[in-house]
Amino acid sequence: MTDLTPEEQDNVRAALRFLRTRTGAWGTLAKALRFKYVTVQKAATGNTVSASMAVRVARLADAPVSDVLSGR
Repeated sequence: MTDLTPEEQDNVRAALRFLRTRTGAWGTLAKALRFKYVTVQKAATGNTVSASMAVRVARLADAPVSDVLSGR
């Protein structure tokens, strides 16, 4: 279960894909986010995205959480 709406989860997934291109690999991104590789990859491909992942993605992207959730 998650506190994020489906739209917010989609926006976090888009941010994950963007950060993956910047870091070069899912493993590198997972390490930077301090999540397991499989957790990040599953979240990016459709599994539930947690609020804590959204916060970590925002921190890594140096963006407000509200921007990540809204897709800005």
